[in-house]
Amino acid sequence: MATIKKKPVDAVIVGFGWTGSIMAMELCSAGLDVVALERGDGRDTIPNFAYPQIVDEIKYSARNALLQNLAKTTVTTRHTKDDTALPYRQIGSFKPGEGVGGAGTHWSGVQSRVMPDELRLHSRVKERYGEKFIPEGMQLQDWGVTYDELEPHFDRWEYVCGTSGRAGNIKGKPQEGGNPFEAYRSREFPLPPLPDHPTGRLFAKAARELGYKPFALPAGNASGAYTNEYGCQFGPCNFCGFCSDYGCLNYSKASPQTAIIPALLRKRNFELRVNSHVLRVELDKDGKQATSVTYIDAQGNEVFQPANLVVLGAFQLHNIRLMLSSKIGKPYNVDSGEGTVGRNFCYQVLNSVNMFWDKDVYINPFMGAGGGGQAVEEFNADNFDHGPLGFIGGGIIWGRQTGNGPVRGIPLPKGTPKWGSEWKQAVADNFLHTGRIESQISNMAYRGCFADLDPTYKDAYGEPLLRITLDWQDNDLRASEYVAGKMMEIGKQMNPKSISGRILKPGAHWDTRAYQSTHVNGGTSMGADPKTSVVNKYLQSWDVSNVFVLGASVFAHGIGYNPTGLVGGLAYWAAANIRERYLKNPGPMVQV
Repeated sequence: MATIKKKPVDAVIVGFGWTGSIMAMELCSAGLDVVALERGDGRDTIPNFAYPQIVDEIKYSARNALLQNLAKTTVTTRHTKDDTALPYRQIGSFKPGEGVGGAGTHWSGVQSRVMPDELRLHSRVKERYGEKFIPEGMQLQDWGVTYDELEPHFDRWEYVCGTSGRAGNIKGKPQEGGNPFEAYRSREFPLPPLPDHPTGRLFAKAARELGYKPFALPAGNASGAYTNEYGCQFGPCNFCGFCSDYGCLNYSKASPQTAIIPALLRKRNFELRVNSHVLRVELDKDGKQATSVTYIDAQGNEVFQPANLVVLGAFQLHNIRLMLSSKIGKPYNVDSGEGTVGRNFCYQVLNSVNMFWDKDVYINPFMGAGGGGQAVEEFNADNFDHGPLGFIGGGIIWGRQTGNGPVRGIPLPKGTPKWGSEWKQAVADNFLHTGRIESQISNMAYRGCFADLDPTYKDAYGEPLLRITLDWQDNDLRASEYVAGKMMEIGKQMNPKSISGRILKPGAHWDTRAYQSTHVNGGTSMGADPKTSVVNKYLQSWDVSNVFVLGASVFAHGIGYNPTGLVGGLAYWAAANIRERYLKNPGPMVQV
C-alpha cells in the first residue's frame, strides 16, 4: 500500500450527503478551498436515476443498490451491555446510505422541523411535571440551542429544497389549513401542498370526524415547478411511486443531486473525491487540533489530507465511529456514566398497520410520493398532558402513500395463505384497495443505550466496528401503545373491512430483522454542558475546536418527527456561525 500526502486545504468534509453538500457550498461561498471525501460511488440524476433503469424494484428495494455495503463495513448490535453483540449483516431495521447524496438520495421526503420544547426537553419536563417525573436511567438534557435561533435556517433550508406544504403559524398568527401545533415560521412554504392521494383523503376525513385537526405533511417533493437560490430547478412530482429506496428520475424529490450539487460542482475551489473511505481524523501532539484526515482511496492507497478545518458529515453511525477512532472526546462508559462519545444513542418507535377496503374503494398503492400525506399532531411532543399517563414523549400519526409494488411486498389480510392459488386470488382482490397508516414515536436517551467500538469485530479496512447497545425501554413502549391506540381509532373510522400490522407494546424488544426506520440518532449529542455533550450549540467539538459534527448524531434524544428537517436546519445554522464567527477568530466558540 502506497502512502500519499496531499496539498493542504482550508477544509475537508467527510461524507457527501445533505450535510456535507450544504457545508461545502457554504464554505466555498466564503472563499475556502474545500475537499469532500465520499466513500461510495459518484451518483447523479443523469445517468444514474434515468428512466427506466431507476424503477427497478429488484435492484433498489431488494438488493439495496443505494445503501451501505455491509460486506465492507457494518455495525454490531445487542440489547444490553451483558449481551454478546453480533454483526448487522443484512439490511433490516435501518438503511444507511452510501455514495454521493447519501441517505438524502433514497429518503422519502417528509420534512418537518422540531417543536421548540423538544430542544429544551429537560427544562420543559421539570417545569410542567417536576424532576421526579423523569424515570430512573433516562438521560434528558437541553440541546443548548433555541428554536428562535434556528428558525431562519429552517426557512432557508426549506426554500433550498422547494418544500411543499401549508403553514399553520406565520410569525405567531395561526393559518387556516396548516398544522395548528407547529412553531411559528417566517413565511409560507415555497410550494403549496402535494395533491392528496386516496389514503390521505380517507385519513383526513376520519380524523376530522373524530375532532382532530389534520394537515398536509411538509414534503421535500415538489408540487410544482421551482427554482431555488442556487439556480437548481425542480419539476412537479408525478406520484410515480418510486421514492423511498430510489433516486428521483423527475428532479422532483429534494436531494443533494437536485438541490445543491449541480451548483456546487461549478465552483473552482471545490473538489469531490469519491471511493475515499475515511479511517480517522489525525490530531496534533496535544490532541487539541485536527491536522488532517486519513483515508483509503479507490486504488487502495493510504492518503493524508491536511486541512485547517474538519467537518464530519457522514451518516450518524459513521460520525460516532470516526469520533471514537480518532480519540476526539472521551468515550462514554456505561458503568460509571462518565464520558460523552457514544452517549445518548437513540432511535424511533414506529407502528404501522395495513388497511384493506372493499372493491369499491380504490387506493391504487402503486402511486405515491414519499413525503405526501395527511397527519395529526395532537399526541406529539408535549401537545397533550402526560401527567396522568406517566410517560415522556409522543409522536405523529399519519396516512401516507409512498408507492408499492410486487417486489417491495404486497400486504394481505391476516390469515391469507403464503402461496398458491388462494394467495394469488387475495392479491388480485386486495392490491388496489390497500393503504397504510402509521404512528412514529420519539425515543428518549437512557444510560444503558449507547455506542462504542466493538472489541471483537473489524471491517474490511482493519478498523473496529461500531457496537450499538439498544433496546426499547418501558417509557417509550408505553408512549407507543398510547399513540398507536389513537392511530387505531382513526384507522377504524376510515371504515376498512380489516386492519393488520405491527404495534409495539410494553415488553417488546428491538428486532434488527424488520425495517423500522432509518431514523437512528444521538451518540455525538449537542448541549450546553461538555460533561453530557460532545459538541456545543454550534456543533463544534468541545475537545477539538476545529472539528464540527453534523447530522442526526448530534440529537440529544429522538423526536417524533422525521429527522431530516432538523438535520438540514442545524447544518445551515452551523455553517452560518462558522462563516460569521469561527473563521474570523478560530477557536472554541463557547467558553466553559
